[in-house]
Amino acid sequence: MKQEQVGKLYEWIDETATIVEMDMNITYLEAVAETLDTLFNGQPFDDISEQLSTKLTNQLVKITKGEYEKEEIRKAVQLAILKGMKGATQQQHLITPDSVAMFMGYIASKLFEGEGKLKLFDPAAGTGNLITSVMNQLELDLTAYGSEVDHTLIQLAVANANLQENPIEFFHQDSLRPFLMEPVDFVFGDLPVGYYPDDVQAKQYNLKAEEDHSYAHHLFIEQGLNYTKAGGYLMFIVPNFLFDSDQSQSLNEHLREEAHIVGMLQLSDSLFKDEKHGKSILILQKKGEKTKPPKQALLVKLPSFKNPDAMADILAQMNQWFSEYKTMKL
Repeated sequence: MKQEQVGKLYEWIDETATIVEMDMNITYLEAVAETLDTLFNGQPFDDISEQLSTKLTNQLVKITKGEYEKEEIRKAVQLAILKGMKGATQQQHLITPDSVAMFMGYIASKLFEGEGKLKLFDPAAGTGNLITSVMNQLELDLTAYGSEVDHTLIQLAVANANLQENPIEFFHQDSLRPFLMEPVDFVFGDLPVGYYPDDVQAKQYNLKAEEDHSYAHHLFIEQGLNYTKAGGYLMFIVPNFLFDSDQSQSLNEHLREEAHIVGMLQLSDSLFKDEKHGKSILILQKKGEKTKPPKQALLVKLPSFKNPDAMADILAQMNQWFSEYKTMKL
């Protein structure tokens, strides 16, 4: 992957999206989705003004889609989305930091080493950055699903996946409602943290709150387990306070019954403006007839991704842990 290629593609997306934003009087993020669709399509769509069609045709002459690798496309799109989200209020919910997405791909490759096929699902797909990052790192035969309730984010996710030629089936729905989907081998996501507003739907879950609203991140974990095959894995970005909150006792009990805790990796504080917003990566295995818990869960506090020496030490320890874990399962 070449950084100058990322820069070149980002500049083209940004320039084109700005033209679309002004001409169609839509938000920059919506304009990015339109731009990505136009690039994928290779020509302007029919339902736009003649003036904009001419401008887009002129823009398309400047670019050759085939000269970019998947990761170059993903990173350029991510830069454009980050620019569009600068003004968004819930910025921390909307895009997973790149270093974390790459790291989750690495863990996934360790969990599924030696597998040929894999079905995976991200129930909090957002703009598709995390799911495409993980897919780009797994050299397996993949069947992928993603779900997102927000209209603009799912538009971006679909356009993002199409351009990278990552086949993903997306559900545009509330991810805490039922899916028309068979259970998969691997469920992962960057979970939205906070209260879930639909108390009626929350009542369908074991992890519903006794009073007031339920925690969305708890319900997402339960929903993830519902759609994971026995023996399959789950990996979620969760708040550090996950097991210390007022509703965590029921979460602990539910996980003891349904899953093995494989690991909990606390992300470096340097990734977060305020340490109370700190996050960890939780790794679970859904219980099955032949599953057993690891001798010792993988519990790590990760250094800054900007510290390569400390990171190399941690990765060496993790590789050792995974090789012992794999041996234990045989």
